[in-house]
Formats: sequence, structure tokens, C-alpha cells
Amino acid sequence: MTAPFDLTLDDMLEHRSAKWSRVPDGVLPAWTAEMDVRTAPAIAEALQLAVRRSDFGYAGDPAPVARAFAGFARDVWDWETEGTGGQTRLFADVGHGVKEVLRSLTRPGDRVVLNPPVYLSFYPWLRSLGLEAHEVPMLDVASGGRLDLEGMEHALAEGTRVVLLCSPHNPLGHVYPREDLAALAELALAHDAVVVADEIHAPLVHPGGPRFVPWLTVSDAARQVGIALHSPSKAWNTAGLKLALGVTAVPGRWPADIPAEVDWAPSILGQYAAEAAYTDGLEWLDTVRTALEERTAQLADLLERELPQVRYAPGSASYLAWLDCRELGLGDDPARVFLERGRVMLSPGPAFGSGGAGFARLNIGTSEELMTEAVRRMRSALD
Repeated sequence: MTAPFDLTLDDMLEHRSAKWSRVPDGVLPAWTAEMDVRTAPAIAEALQLAVRRSDFGYAGDPAPVARAFAGFARDVWDWETEGTGGQTRLFADVGHGVKEVLRSLTRPGDRVVLNPPVYLSFYPWLRSLGLEAHEVPMLDVASGGRLDLEGMEHALAEGTRVVLLCSPHNPLGHVYPREDLAALAELALAHDAVVVADEIHAPLVHPGGPRFVPWLTVSDAARQVGIALHSPSKAWNTAGLKLALGVTAVPGRWPADIPAEVDWAPSILGQYAAEAAYTDGLEWLDTVRTALEERTAQLADLLERELPQVRYAPGSASYLAWLDCRELGLGDDPARVFLERGRVMLSPGPAFGSGGAGFARLNIGTSEELMTEAVRRMRSALD
């Protein structure tokens, strides 16, 4: 198999994706969550099949994608998604699924529990629905993060009835242990709350890391209160193909008033790609996971040499690094300084909610050469 991360800077400059096209000339992008990676052969073949068939209509029967995901979940996580009484349905992407679920579960002015510093898009998603973030910050961020179960209990006791859980956690790369998830499920059940689990980064848990536990396998309580959202978009780098899956484990868990037109939002090319990824994309995925684990260790060494004042606790999942830049004295938004002085774009820490000031998120889903260049440019911003 061709090395997935062997794309050069010249290769990437030809890309039209948001990561590479929405930055000023001469700026190295290390911000939004896209990888600089060659497409999995199984997905490329599936898309070529769609082209040969001229099959570009609206998205069709969701059953083949649901079956493919069920096989993947069973083989990788011992998760049986079929035959449980729940339902799998498709969305255009995880953000689309989250917003449709929240729209049905809440009213404007309601609060939703978030665990900052957390995926920056959660905040505009809530604002678009007239909702407020009820922040329960992660604990022990300096050592990789830990869920504040006491804080979660207080939030639910105060009347908040929806938890938007990022699992594995973005940007910390924290993989929640089963006991923490089980405790949260019991709290949600006791307070008649719903847990919406965004598990988009789950296939990218590093080979040497802790085992990912899908929310709907945690316990009977988790199955009762939970809705899980998945997509191949991060693990197989297919965000532009627009396909996500929502999964429940008990009858009646889906809100009844999600409009029927939601079923028309996914892309038929996303269906082709998702079925191929979940069925025939595992060898490619394992290669990528191994490379990302190596990249994480390489970044720790690189920062120690080039930017020893930056604190970094390597995560166990995906390709996003949460960097504590406070000792550099660059203010609340060091990403702005890195962009202006170093010509490298990171994601701004304050956008990730409470505790984000003085931090920045670095995307290391790229070659070692481009990651090294990103850190070199960050270092140059201090000169």
C-alpha cells in the first residue's frame, strides 16, 4: 500500500479543500480537521464505480451503509448495532445530525452541557438554535484530561437536560474509560437527560492507546439515554462527500419530530464511500492510525527541541494537538500571532470555550516534513 502521508507541499497546494484554499497565499495550514493523506484505495474504487455508472442522483436506500457500519462496529468495537430495537439513520454530516437532534430535544433558551476546551463548532451550532452552553470544563487538562463527573451531576441537577459529549475528546484526544461513561449514563438516566455522543474520531484511536468504548455499549442506562453519531469523514478524510450515521439502541429513542426531508440531505457519493470504508478500508485505516501515533510522539520531541515553553500532553486519538502556549506570552490567542508572524495557521484556543485562552490547536494529520515546517514557523514567530 502506498504510504498515505507521502503527499508533498506541492501536491497539497493543488487541493481545493477548505484547509488549503481558505488561507492567504504563503500560509501553511494546520488548522481545520482535514488530513493531508492519500485516499483509501477502496474508497477511490467505489467513487470510480459511481462515475462509470453515472450514478449521481439523490442518496438512496440507507440499508447498505447501515449494514457496512454494523459490520465495522462489530469487528472493531464488539458493538452490535443491529437487532437491538434501535435505528440507524443517515445525515449529511455529524453537525447536521447534532443540530437536528438538538432542535427536536430543546427549545430556544435551553442549555446543553459541553466539556471545554471542546470542539469549536459546538458553540455556533448551539447559537444557531438559540441554545446556551452549560460548560463543565474537563479536569486535569495538563495531563490529558478527565471528565468532571461531580460537575456533570450539578449541571443536570440544575435542570440541563441534554449533554453533547465529544468522544474521543477533541482537542485533547482523551479516550474516556468505561467507568466514567457508565457513571455519566447513570446521572443522565436519574435526571431524565439525553446524551448525544459525537463519536466521529472513534476510528482513529491510536493502536497503543486505551480501547474506545462506544456510548451505546456502556450500559443499559447509556442505551436508554443515548444517541450516537458517526461518520467516515475524519478517519477516511471524506468530509466533502457528506455522509454521517446516527444510531440508537432502544425503540423510540429518536425524537419523533425530525423532519422527513433530513433523509434527503446525505450524498449518494458519501454512501458509496462509506460502504467501501467500513467494509474494505480497515487495512488502510490501520496504517493511518499507526502513522498518527508515531506523529504524536514526533511532535512531543519536536516541541521539546524547538518550543520547550509550549506544554503538550499527547492524546490517544486522532491528529489534533492541544498546545498550551501561555508561557510564550502571546496573549489569549497565540494562533493569531503564529499566523501574523510565522505564516502558519492553527485553530484559536479561545474558540474552544472556557480554558482556551493562551492555547492553540495544531493539526498534525500530515507528513512529518509538513508538521516540522509548521513548528518551525511557530518558532519563527517568536524571533
